[in-house]
Amino acid sequence: MFRPAPMMRLSVVVLERDERSVLRELGRLGAVQLVSTPSGQQTAPRPPPDRSREIAVCERIQSRVAELRRSLQVVGLAGESAAPEMTAERVEAELAELESKAHALLRRRDHGLRRRGELDGVATQVANLCGLNLPLDAIGRSGFLHFVTGSLPEGALARLDLGGRAVLLPLPPRGGRESLLAMTTRSRGIPLDDALKSAGFRAARLPPAEGATADELLARMQQERAQSQSEVDRLEVEMRALAAQAAGPLALFEAWAEAERRLLEAEQCSPRTDAAVLIAGWVPDAALPGIRERLLETTGGRCVVEAASPRDVPEAEIPVLLRHSRLLRPFELLVSAYGLPTYRELAPTAFVAVSYVLMFGMMFGDVGHGGVLALGGLVLLLASRAPLNRDLGLLFLFNGLSSAACGVVYGSCFGLPRLKEHALWRDPLEGDPMALMALAIGAGVVLMSLGLLLNIANRLRQRQWLDGLLGKFGVMGVVFYWGALALVAKAASIRAHGWWTPALVVFLGLPVACWGLKEPLELLLRKRAGHASTGDGLAAAVTESLVGAFEGVLLYLANTVSFVRLAAYAMSHAALLMATFTLAAQVERLSAVGPALSVAVVIAGNLVAMVLEGIVASVQALRLEYYEFFGKFFSGEGQPFTPFRLAAEPT
Repeated sequence: MFRPAPMMRLSVVVLERDERSVLRELGRLGAVQLVSTPSGQQTAPRPPPDRSREIAVCERIQSRVAELRRSLQVVGLAGESAAPEMTAERVEAELAELESKAHALLRRRDHGLRRRGELDGVATQVANLCGLNLPLDAIGRSGFLHFVTGSLPEGALARLDLGGRAVLLPLPPRGGRESLLAMTTRSRGIPLDDALKSAGFRAARLPPAEGATADELLARMQQERAQSQSEVDRLEVEMRALAAQAAGPLALFEAWAEAERRLLEAEQCSPRTDAAVLIAGWVPDAALPGIRERLLETTGGRCVVEAASPRDVPEAEIPVLLRHSRLLRPFELLVSAYGLPTYRELAPTAFVAVSYVLMFGMMFGDVGHGGVLALGGLVLLLASRAPLNRDLGLLFLFNGLSSAACGVVYGSCFGLPRLKEHALWRDPLEGDPMALMALAIGAGVVLMSLGLLLNIANRLRQRQWLDGLLGKFGVMGVVFYWGALALVAKAASIRAHGWWTPALVVFLGLPVACWGLKEPLELLLRKRAGHASTGDGLAAAVTESLVGAFEGVLLYLANTVSFVRLAAYAMSHAALLMATFTLAAQVERLSAVGPALSVAVVIAGNLVAMVLEGIVASVQALRLEYYEFFGKFFSGEGQPFTPFRLAAEPT
């Protein structure tokens, strides 16, 4: 619970003919993180093979499958397992056959859709001329008359003055424009066109129709459009049938391409000899016996499986796997959002679970609000099967219960004033604010002190002796912090006994001096051990230590005072509810509907308080965890354990 899962460095030597079988078994088990191993005398003489060309083929197949899925609108592909005898050539051949069928249907459907659009456009133009009983081809071919048809902006027709030189036949308006048919003699055609153009005329092109009137042509168009629509509908049915038929093969191709790509990438990690392959990786200690048994069974005993403790491996190279109980998993999300502990650091999840819930409840203390939050979390926990939703539901449930418990202490249930007299302690706003602030600072002292102790434990486990003893958050940090608290709390008693000056030297001066000496001492020890210096020399180390010591003094003060926000947001929550009931009392006196409006104000105010204060309390509690608590001991630089799998994990 307090440490990442123990890891072992796994080395497997297999015959080259068994490589694929072993990798498939490892991918199925999903318990080993493969690592790239260079060739050499300590590993194997031949470098890992280059599989970039084969990987590109798999990626191309995946891209083609995704494109065909989009074209056919195939959804909900089942993750089927690829048959082991499948090859890239077979997959591409079967995929090409599906693509050919799909593209043929798509081309015919798109042609039908385009033709339907063209018919709709022509019908729109011709519809304006219906009822004129005039052959359309006569409009453009008359020897002594000039015809134009089109539209003008709305209102332009009334302002158009042609001096009686043309006949204008208004037609039904369309699309916010006035349609018309204009006719004049051939000799007056050009002046008519110029006048219409200046008025914003937009000419319409009439379709060719030998001897047909607008009504006859429109009837033809409607008949052809019905035939086109029928063809499109038939093609849609065929496409849906093809999509249903292709769903299984596409899932198979996609699963094969994903698994094949991962196998090829895994092969690029392993150096080899002429006949054998070295597969290396990380495995949780608890899974090692099962892995060994499965590999021996897969190869018929033709493999060598060795595991070594990562004692001498740099911490940054060891992956981290957190394994928490069902109750702690929601808080693992909060920790992971900041980062993972390194392999030899303590995992803070259990401490976060307690402190986060308590701080949230302190800021959001109300029986009613907490009950609503807990009920919502319980519904989410029971109704959802998604792991993330269930974890969030459990987090809401814990926070809601904490809020309800603090609401009992505060005497707050939806802010109802009559219930405050039943408080176990007092209302945050109407009680003693200084006592509430002192309680908040006390919670901060406990949490910061825990962070210091965890840091000391981490540094000693990592054999960073100077940092654990002389660092700002090491033993000298504890002496400084608790000494400063004692000097503030017991100043009068210390002065009365004449211990003030020695106390200042021991509790403040000595720790600050140790902070200032830490960097120079580390530099001298590195030089003495023969390690190259990573800084700019002794002067730079001294300067850095002094600045760090000054920063440490301010940091302890700022971090401690920062916990006052626990009391401040508890009071703001109570103040918002008090303002709600004050406003409701004023609204109730306004008119006959005042009581109903008053109830609406109370409901609205509680909703605002639940949403707004709930978000604020969540963020502020998380901020205190990250900056005031994690900042003392938690690096967040751990690398997650990512086991080799043949398929992506479901989300």
